[in-house]
Amino acid sequence: MKLVSWNVNGIRACVGKGFLEYFNEVNADIFCIQEAKLQSGQISLDLNGYSQYWNYAVKKGYSGTAVFTKQKPLSVFYGVGIPEHDQEGRVITLEYEKFNLVNVYTPNSQPEQARLDYRMLWEDMFFLYLEKLNRVKPVILCGDLNVAHNEIDLKNPASNRKSAGFTDEERSKMTRLLNSGYLDTFRYFYPDKTNAYTWWSYMMKAREKNTGWRIDYFIVSEKLKEFLIDAQIHSNIMGSDHCPVILNTKDV
Repeated sequence: MKLVSWNVNGIRACVGKGFLEYFNEVNADIFCIQEAKLQSGQISLDLNGYSQYWNYAVKKGYSGTAVFTKQKPLSVFYGVGIPEHDQEGRVITLEYEKFNLVNVYTPNSQPEQARLDYRMLWEDMFFLYLEKLNRVKPVILCGDLNVAHNEIDLKNPASNRKSAGFTDEERSKMTRLLNSGYLDTFRYFYPDKTNAYTWWSYMMKAREKNTGWRIDYFIVSEKLKEFLIDAQIHSNIMGSDHCPVILNTKDV
């Protein structure tokens, strides 16, 4: 089974920059996107053989997620069931026979940590949501988690200690998750790999210089460890300031 996750930073713009060519080439069983940045009816994607599930933000042109899947799920749940957290289209959960797939676009804590308090509230809520799912079926979590967990996961850790996505508070929430029976699949296969990033600023030729951050993930319940084959970062794929990340597994 091949799963792909990509923050497209606006699906309409990304379609104009090669999204469909990559989508067809990669031939994923499940393909998740974040930051779709549109409302219902604003795009029609011809994805032959795939069912499409979209979660839109109330605010126009903001956030939003989608899942495209060859195998229809048993059920689909949008959001987390808490109205105050479900206005931005950030979560879609697909239930399959033996696992739950969760696609998430985690809120950014923003410059000067303007939204850090909300981010901490979100992290606690979302952790409980995952734990509730995990008690029933193992979880495959993917998406833009807006945090570089360790110093190896960004180019310039020393100068970014208080930057959004690398604060002690955000990193500690990721540590809690990984200490609670979940695996960061990329680090499971490549614990010491450096210069492996999934997001680059549009400024200062950051991508050209590979001055990046690894903030896009596939995280799975440890119960699924025996099914893992490989995790990849397709850093050569353009079309967004993020690149796709991939998880290959045996059939779960």
